Amino acid sequence: MPAREHCGVVGVSLQGKGAAPYLFRGLRALQHRGQESAGIATTSHGTLFHRKGMGLVHEIFGQELLDTLRGPVGIGHVRYSTTGSSDLENAQPIVVKVHDQDAAIAHNGNIVNFERIRRRLEAQGVELLGNADSETMAQLIALEFGRTRELEAAIRRASGELVGGYAVVLLVGSRIYAFRDPLGIRPLVLGTVDGGSAVASESVALELMGGKALRDLEPGEVVVLDKGQVVRTSTIPNSGDRAHCMFEWVYFSRPDSIAEGRPVYDVRYRIGERLAREAPVRADLVVPVPDSARPQALGYASASGIPYAEGLIKNRFVERTFILPDQRKREFEVRVKLHPVPGLLKGKNVVLVDDSIVRGTTLREIVEMVRTAGAARVDVRVGCPPIRAPCYFGVDMKERKELVAFQRDEAQIAEAIAADSVHYLSIAGLVESVGLPEGRLCLGCLTGRYPVEVPEERHRFQKSLAEF
Repeated sequence: MPAREHCGVVGVSLQGKGAAPYLFRGLRALQHRGQESAGIATTSHGTLFHRKGMGLVHEIFGQELLDTLRGPVGIGHVRYSTTGSSDLENAQPIVVKVHDQDAAIAHNGNIVNFERIRRRLEAQGVELLGNADSETMAQLIALEFGRTRELEAAIRRASGELVGGYAVVLLVGSRIYAFRDPLGIRPLVLGTVDGGSAVASESVALELMGGKALRDLEPGEVVVLDKGQVVRTSTIPNSGDRAHCMFEWVYFSRPDSIAEGRPVYDVRYRIGERLAREAPVRADLVVPVPDSARPQALGYASASGIPYAEGLIKNRFVERTFILPDQRKREFEVRVKLHPVPGLLKGKNVVLVDDSIVRGTTLREIVEMVRTAGAARVDVRVGCPPIRAPCYFGVDMKERKELVAFQRDEAQIAEAIAADSVHYLSIAGLVESVGLPEGRLCLGCLTGRYPVEVPEERHRFQKSLAEF
């Protein structure tokens, strides 16, 4: 299987200005979505310039390197590794040929029927250089372009075959083609930047480039940017169904972003309020697992009347542990990442609020840390319902047996993470907090019911049960 990635993309089309500095700022704003590698591709007068590297955006792209990325149009990508290896080959954008023309593609998400499409392309004589679904997607578009001779039509035809969640920026010549999967699983936002046009995975990236977010791309929409303008939009035929990933509001998006018209901070605060009503507890302090659970903890404290305290201080120069590629590294890094405030927790009954629990190993380390700091009791409250099934659309949750909530109830989970109690937000509470109908959200990792058919999902489930 190709790498399943939850990443960040950005695309900029300007007039009379270099795109690279804007792409650099946009990628830095999306650094939370991927910290393993980053890349930028630009074009000028028909020449494609492309640079990528391992590490953080500011570590890779110094001014000297940015100066080599010439031209007023370009795309960028940040990545974290999951099932793919941690090497430069898997970094994006990926450079491809679209009928003898240099092109670059970057995407956020995962194609679940990747293997079938790959076999079809190879059967038709398409030579694939690697095992990335980004390249496969580009080659499928190129194949359709050979038939339609019109790139937008080729994208629409290709999207009719692609099954999964994806947000894509494709750079061909002086144009950027930005498009989103027909269910809108993965996010993509359109905006303006310094007299030009831009797209990004989150609204905050557009704002931190000095621009303004205008709207989310519609599910299945193709937007064409050229010479700083939106020159055309069209829509991939779809059923009108929506399946926006709930994890964007729960964890991945920055709290200062707006997703599908819902401010992320407000959603997380409402989650905390609802959680306090669903799972009350007598305690002395409400303490967040920083940073992503802070709004939830503030909401919990407000609704419960229990004082809020920053009991854990985060080292801001350490990566987000969930998106580190190695489990042992995640467990070690949590001790470097967080440290309790001396004396604050001693003798206290603590409500520890986290945004979600995936594997549970990181949270167990944190619970033990709070106990070591002297807490008399640690009750965990979680602002996301139990994650019991894999995600096949771009988040690194691929095996049921790795999920702490798989085949465990709340009492068993509390034992697994060494907490006195654990209570999760209900699905109804999550849906109410997001403010979208349940039928417009992807809840597959919570329910095991996916918005599209996932090849071999039943087989995988039976296999994981046998191995458990």
